[in-house]
Amino acid sequence: MPARHLALACLVAVLWGVNFLAIHASLEQFPPIFLVAFRFALLAVPTLLFVPRPDVPTRWLLGYGIGFGIVQFLGLYLGMAAGFPTGLASLVLQASAPFTVVLGAVLLRETLSARRVAGIAVAVAGLALVGVSRGGSGGWWPFALVVLGALGWAFGNLSTRLAAPERPLHLILWMTVVPPLPMLALSLVVEGPTQIADSFATAATLDAVPAWIGLVYTVVLGTIVGSGIWVWLMKRHPAGVVAPFSMLVPVVGMLSAALVLDERPAGLAVVGGLLVVGGVLWSGRLPRVPDLGGSRRQRRRLASSAAQ
Repeated sequence: MPARHLALACLVAVLWGVNFLAIHASLEQFPPIFLVAFRFALLAVPTLLFVPRPDVPTRWLLGYGIGFGIVQFLGLYLGMAAGFPTGLASLVLQASAPFTVVLGAVLLRETLSARRVAGIAVAVAGLALVGVSRGGSGGWWPFALVVLGALGWAFGNLSTRLAAPERPLHLILWMTVVPPLPMLALSLVVEGPTQIADSFATAATLDAVPAWIGLVYTVVLGTIVGSGIWVWLMKRHPAGVVAPFSMLVPVVGMLSAALVLDERPAGLAVVGGLLVVGGVLWSGRLPRVPDLGGSRRQRRRLASSAAQ
């Protein structure tokens, strides 16, 4: 992966890591299932009016919307609303990376080099250390919900890979058309119109400002900017190369949660975070291509071949 693409992958990790704080703030004001519908509806309406539909098969558009949009955020929001810690949620959700690698190898027959397998193994070991150090209370149900969200993210990753859109941002925007109506219907049944109305009764107060800021951040930076770059990278590289960079998200998420929410990581969590960074960098590092002369295009072709 070229250095510029590495930098973009790291930028997405920062945007998505801070996004957990934004989600935490929004959940302080709105019920979780309704919040999933609300965040996507804010983008779905202008998308339907002004953005051309991407020229991709409907099944992959729906797969992306259901996996990335519905399953991921339904599991994440319900888990966090049930009390799962913000920083730890940013960690557990990154199970999407090994899920994506395994699904990519099984369903898309993508080849995994020994370097990538070793790097992912180190990163997963780091995630395990952080998970052990943080523990988390409240039973297995909130944890299972976040893991379900990670599986949804993995299927969304593969759907974007198979869709191979010419205009990734159009796919991102049209993905937001899928979740609002089913999530609103589910919210009305599970949470009820009274709980939704109560959340808007205090939405114009100063106490609700952080929730609105969090919602704007999630919609603009988390969805449009972060996901747009992510899909662009997934189009150009195998899922097994791009997905491990999501393991940097919990490093950012746990650090930001420590600074803002006073969630202090233990020493074991710091060691685990370093392993995550090291494993991701190792799995994404390309072997050196010898200078055999020839044009710059030929050297780029050699580097691309080495990456495969």
